[in-house]
Amino acid sequence: MRVILKGHANTYGISDVLRLFYSDVKEDKENNEVTSADSPEMTLISEIFEGIAYTYEEGQARPGFDDTYELDPKRAVKKSFYKYMTELTSVSYPWGCLTGIRPTVVAAEENFEPQMLSDKYYVRDDKAELACITGRKEHRLLEEIPEKDLGLYVGIPFCPSRCEYCSFISADATKHLGILDKYEEALSKEISYIASNINRDVSMIYVGGGTPTVLSDKTFEKLIQNLADKFPKRSEFTVEAGRPDTITSYKLDAMKEAGVDRICINPQTMRSETLARLNRKHSAEDVLRVYEEASAKGFDVINMDLIAGLKYEKDEDFLYSLGKLLELAPENITIHTLYKKRRASMGKEEVLDRNFTRGSVDDALKTAYEMLFGAGYIPYYLYRQKDTGHGLENTGFARPGKECRYNVAMMTDKRDIISAGAGGMSKRIFEHGRYERCPCTKDPHEYIRDPLKYAEKKVRFFH
Repeated sequence: MRVILKGHANTYGISDVLRLFYSDVKEDKENNEVTSADSPEMTLISEIFEGIAYTYEEGQARPGFDDTYELDPKRAVKKSFYKYMTELTSVSYPWGCLTGIRPTVVAAEENFEPQMLSDKYYVRDDKAELACITGRKEHRLLEEIPEKDLGLYVGIPFCPSRCEYCSFISADATKHLGILDKYEEALSKEISYIASNINRDVSMIYVGGGTPTVLSDKTFEKLIQNLADKFPKRSEFTVEAGRPDTITSYKLDAMKEAGVDRICINPQTMRSETLARLNRKHSAEDVLRVYEEASAKGFDVINMDLIAGLKYEKDEDFLYSLGKLLELAPENITIHTLYKKRRASMGKEEVLDRNFTRGSVDDALKTAYEMLFGAGYIPYYLYRQKDTGHGLENTGFARPGKECRYNVAMMTDKRDIISAGAGGMSKRIFEHGRYERCPCTKDPHEYIRDPLKYAEKKVRFFH
């Protein structure tokens, strides 16, 4: 399929929509075209003519206009193209023509009225309702975060092994044991520089990765205590403890002593056989053991992640895992949908599962959300990613009052975030929704050589 753009140059938006229906989609910005190799041999026209968006086959007459809503041109061409593709393929998607990563932003524009999302963007009713419920909660939580406050992300780009579905920049820690301590030393230098020079209150700390607990007990304790000492005005301190095979009693005590109030223990599935096939070095029993120990130590909030649509599982396996988590009753449960990461060993078609060999992930999510709502959990942040199975989403659920404000600040692009460590992305927010990013090298070896060079760059970015 070849799509010729006339009267506009939104190759990005058209390619996003086409990618819902076919693979191997390419943008040709020079010729203002989008193509797909595994689709019917035909040429389509995506056109804006006299302010109206049309989609039609080359050689055919421009169709009549039947849309009663005036949209931004970029959204209008996507809507027109999506409607044509659904009629061509007899396939539709839960989020309609919304391909952006933050549906709650559009929900806010429509005053959190679900029917407007359905009417204007073909969003399915249940997803429109989800976006509005989540968006309203996001809005209330943002009001609790002063605009001048700063969130701090601390990145540990190492894991004990690489999961089959992952392409994260993290290195296999077993191959880099010699630099883990050096990395922490470099990171502590950057943290100290930021604390001394940023001249703003850091109210939210989030230590993520990778797997932060891959550090040795003493090295991990040193990092966490340094953060606690340098940022005493924090109101939220989260550590993505991650895999239970790296979480020790010593590290749990160190986090508790440093004032960490939120930790993440992420099983992804509660089926041990799936964990082994995904190259995760722990079992479901390890998850239960670590959760019980962490819970006994009195952390305010424990979050647990699951992934829907895993390659080796069917719907009932995912729902079984959710049932096991609900028995534990952590304060937060985050549901991710499997998506194709660029450098993951898992292939795109394995992720997308267009032939539903693993059942309907869409139906499984509907059931999962009913289970979560029924157990008293409320969605408070939501985002989407390209090449996610069946065009679905990732949603964070929490018991009322137990939400993670850092997640809301980060996902809504409404609060500033400074990032320490290799691979981090700092983000500064300006008026009218504009924001700028400040990247850091992804190479931990390069970062270790001169961490203050990156620290100085980030501090200047916020001045």
